[in-house]
Amino acid sequence: LVFITIFLDMLGIGILVPIFPILLAPSSILRITPPSWNSAENFICAGWLLGLYPLCQFFASPLLGQLADRFGRRKVLLLSLFGTALGYVIFAQGILRHSLLLLFVARALDGVTAANIAVAQAVIGDVSPKEQLARNFGLVGVALGSGFVLGPVIGGLLSSNTLVSWFTVATPFYAAALFSILNIIFVFLLLPETNREPSVVKLNWYKAIANLYSACGDFKLRRILPSLFLFNAGFALFTTFWGIVLQEKFAYSAAQIGNFFAYLGIMIILAQGLVVRRLSGRVPEYLVLRYAFFASGVAILLFYLIPAHRAHLIYWIPPVLAVAIALSKSFSMSLLTTVTDATRRAEVMGINSSVNALAQAIPAIVAGYIATIYASLPILFGAITTLIAALVFILSWGIEK
Repeated sequence: LVFITIFLDMLGIGILVPIFPILLAPSSILRITPPSWNSAENFICAGWLLGLYPLCQFFASPLLGQLADRFGRRKVLLLSLFGTALGYVIFAQGILRHSLLLLFVARALDGVTAANIAVAQAVIGDVSPKEQLARNFGLVGVALGSGFVLGPVIGGLLSSNTLVSWFTVATPFYAAALFSILNIIFVFLLLPETNREPSVVKLNWYKAIANLYSACGDFKLRRILPSLFLFNAGFALFTTFWGIVLQEKFAYSAAQIGNFFAYLGIMIILAQGLVVRRLSGRVPEYLVLRYAFFASGVAILLFYLIPAHRAHLIYWIPPVLAVAIALSKSFSMSLLTTVTDATRRAEVMGINSSVNALAQAIPAIVAGYIATIYASLPILFGAITTLIAALVFILSWGIEK
């Protein structure tokens, strides 16, 4: 049931991937920003709209996590899924009404209630025997990857009236809302409460800020989290604006954008199975991350360097990027777990989640301003930021044997 919950949640997110660029790119005939706006105003709006979700998630997720510990996973998961479904419906209405206000309200609501996957992972932790924990969390990765692979393809298909005459760019958002409603029904009817030991700790309204303070005050975390923040920020700069670059620079349709991200998702899933599993436990985490961070930055830089008349080269790079990203994500979490005391593991994962949300929010907002200079420039900044992450990590872990 948790696998289905995470799969449907990621399917809903993946559906939206190819739609955002055609709604926000200045050259798109389907853009929803005012016709009087210039390219700079469109890019800045895109940055804030894309960054609002993780920004709200940064502040709200730690609170929802505390509520799940105190009042139960099931209740918070239902609340979160309802907020997600409502956010999708509001966003669809914003598209149909050409209302930027509704779009921002929808993204904020979805971000504030964004605890679906985190609470689902907590359920896995509640019900899994210790010897099956790693395997069960591995299924989470499969659910995440599978949903994200199928989502962009479905989103591209549902946004085109060539499939069905009455389909519009709002249709994928209604489909995503439907998946969330199915999720609500499954959880309400089938999922029992798994938190047998409710927390009695008083709710900390400033938990998000406290997480950052804890990250700065812990020597072990200071060796890892700065490079993780920079790596996630660099990758976020790429993923946030690459769809817009595909539309602006290479004239990709929504379906083509969806196919690209689906292809990248498939490559990441293959890398998880063929590369990560072979290296796990055989090569030290710090050694893998040293090269994986660097390779990620180089791969993103190659995307930036592709000329407009060589669009076919776009599909040569994802296998390299996928291996680097899969290794970076998996081994960074492994290293974080290794250096953390068992009694603080849940707390540290919460701190990492807060840092990761901030690493997605800030680049998305900044990318909008960077793109006013040149639409592809956020991709270059993403590559540079990821390469800096590699340098910071090497300086932090260079003396390890």
